[in-house]
Amino acid sequence: MPSLFLVGGYRVFFWSNEVGEPVHVHVCKGAPTPDATKIWLTRRGGCILAHNHGRIPRSTLTELLEIIAAQHDLICSKWREFFATEEVHFFC
Repeated sequence: MPSLFLVGGYRVFFWSNEVGEPVHVHVCKGAPTPDATKIWLTRRGGCILAHNHGRIPRSTLTELLEIIAAQHDLICSKWREFFATEEVHFFC
């Protein structure tokens, strides 16, 4: 489970068994759990909330989405590196 970065106590990561899925991250406070909030990255450099199962407060979630979008290139690079692939697929 690659942990990408921490923001205000929230961990941004992806699971190691997600090869083949469109690039996305999970966000949680504390230890990663299967019900962490999921965020898709988009082809145009943004991101879209898939679900907020982690129940992150709306104002915090808005800030996290902005930070994740700003780190789009880093996240895609880490995804390619971890899954040893040149091609990244996006949700939209």
